[in-house]
Amino acid sequence: MEEDRLGMKISSEVVEILKDAKGLLGVSIGGGHPNCPCVYVVQLFDGSPAHEDGRIRAGDEVVAVNGVNVKGDKKTHVAQLIQTSGNPVKMTINHLDADTTKGKTADIVVKKIKHKMVEFMEADTADALGLSRAILCNDPLLKKMRVLEENADFYRTLIAYFNELLEAQEGINKYQKMFGDAFCELAAHESQANASLAFTVFGEAHRALDKRQADMVKAVRPLINDLVTYVDKAIPDTELTMKKYLDVKYEYLSYCLKLKEMDDEEVEFHSLQESLYRVETGNYEYRLMLRCRQETRQRFVRMRNDVMVKIELLDQKHVRDIAQQLTNLVGVLRDCQSDCSKALLNTPMAVPVEIDIIQKSHKFDQRASTSSQPEEEAEVVAQQAEDQPDLLNLSDAFEPLRLEENGNAAGELIALDYEPLPNPVRPTQNDPPPPPVDDQTENLLLF
Repeated sequence: MEEDRLGMKISSEVVEILKDAKGLLGVSIGGGHPNCPCVYVVQLFDGSPAHEDGRIRAGDEVVAVNGVNVKGDKKTHVAQLIQTSGNPVKMTINHLDADTTKGKTADIVVKKIKHKMVEFMEADTADALGLSRAILCNDPLLKKMRVLEENADFYRTLIAYFNELLEAQEGINKYQKMFGDAFCELAAHESQANASLAFTVFGEAHRALDKRQADMVKAVRPLINDLVTYVDKAIPDTELTMKKYLDVKYEYLSYCLKLKEMDDEEVEFHSLQESLYRVETGNYEYRLMLRCRQETRQRFVRMRNDVMVKIELLDQKHVRDIAQQLTNLVGVLRDCQSDCSKALLNTPMAVPVEIDIIQKSHKFDQRASTSSQPEEEAEVVAQQAEDQPDLLNLSDAFEPLRLEENGNAAGELIALDYEPLPNPVRPTQNDPPPPPVDDQTENLLLF
């Protein structure tokens, strides 16, 4: 059957490669008689002579070995020719000039999404759901990723603890300053010289504690900023590289899964003794997937090496810097506590302190009575104003008097005619005292 190249071009080249010490080229081949008319390269092993040479790639067809035509021959016979040939091995290769972007079909995209889902799923769960997948065995990056996540969690916990520590210390500084201000104010109002001096010294000591501990807080802030930089800058940059690596990894696994499905399809048709069209026409679709897998694997290995280097550098920075930063933190706290202890122990205190409590209480009572006296006088004046009768209208203040004449059984009512008094003139301090009122006038007024 005629080959169906699917629009891909072929270019021939003669390649000479030296074998390694074990007599191997590091090439895996497939296809051949009786199913496929072409013998093609399936895989190149890392570090092998063929891989180091770089001229042979996956999907290329082997046409001849040391001048012997192997077109349509069995792959076992081709492998035997390569093994028995001397150094160097001379091979004629038909290079497959394929556009790998055409190999990224919708099926590959779906498989890539499926691998993203399975990545964060338990193996038993994926098996129960029937999700077929490709898995990397002995991936060293998985352990590095776990170490990176543990370091990030450790730094976040440490930063939260240090922030709480500094907030508590700032609160202590605030109250120590208030404590010192209160004692200095007491000293300013204290009449006793010794007590005033003692309060002043004690207050200034607490103000000094506030200043020293404030300097300690300023010294600890840069240490916390370094930890924050590690968490907010270094780790996210590595995680971004990790994200790119995972994207290439899922694509590589998708091609591996696609090739595994195509191999299973060939085995199934072979067991049924039926021919498969793509295999009989040169298996170019399969060879295109081989080329895509090889190129994706190269990008995958390159990205994995970059991520491993970054994680290794972060791990070294973690081991080196965290010890230094914690040592600096302990040193700053130790120096602060030592200086504060010396500031209190070296402060001269006139103990005991004598305070005139009686004088203080007397002054307080005097100030309190002085402040309350105007209020009491205002209340007395208001009460007198309410009780004083209106001299201008005596008829409103007194009822008519009832007089009963002795011997008059009828109880005759006698009405008094009186004239209203003139408006009284209120005396002033310069006026002479009023004349005394005689008994008759007094009796008349009372009558």
